[in-house]
Amino acid sequence: MRRLGREFYARDAPVVAPQLLNKVLVVGNLAGRISEVEAYTRQDPASHSFHGRTNRNAVMFGPAGHLYVYFTYGIHHCANVVTGGNAGAEPGQAVLIRAVEPLLGLDEMIRRRGRIRNVADGPGKLCQAFAIGLEMNGLDLCAEGVVGIFDAGDDPPDDAVVTPRIGIRVGTDTLWRWTLSKPQSGRRGS
Repeated sequence: MRRLGREFYARDAPVVAPQLLNKVLVVGNLAGRISEVEAYTRQDPASHSFHGRTNRNAVMFGPAGHLYVYFTYGIHHCANVVTGGNAGAEPGQAVLIRAVEPLLGLDEMIRRRGRIRNVADGPGKLCQAFAIGLEMNGLDLCAEGVVGIFDAGDDPPDDAVVTPRIGIRVGTDTLWRWTLSKPQSGRRGS
C-alpha cells in the first residue's frame, strides 16, 4: 500500500471526497476501507469554517493532508481530512470520513464499540472503533506515523451513490455525500 501524499489532498473537498472511497484508513494496527464521505468547503454554511478561523477549526486552515478531529453533541468525535489550501484551492475545506468497512483489527474495534454489527458505519462509531480523539487533531496524514490513508490499488468506484449530506441543519440539499453502492464486506449497517 502507498500512503497518500499532500498533492492528493491539495484539491477542493468535493473533488477529493469521492476519490477517498476505497482508500484504506490505518490507525495503528487497525485498518478499514473508506466507504462513505462528505465534503465541506468554506463557502458552505454547514462547514465549521464558514464563519472563519477559530481555535476549534484552525487545522482546516492549515496545510492539506492533516487530520481535523472535533467533538460533537458532547459524546462523539468525528474525523476529517483537510483538503484545499494548496495549488490554488481555498483553505478551510475538509472531507468527513463517515464510515469504513473493517479490514484489520475487527476484534479490537468490536471490543471498543461493545457490539459486533455496525462497528464503524457512522462518523462517531468509526472514531470510537479506531480510538480517534482530540489528541489526534492536526496529525499529518502524509508523514510516517500511526495514522494515515493509503492506496491499496482499488480505484474509486464508478457507481458510487451521491446524496445530500446527513446530520446537518443547513446546506442539506448539497449533493456532497458519497457512499459505496454495495458494501464489500457485508458488515456495514443501514
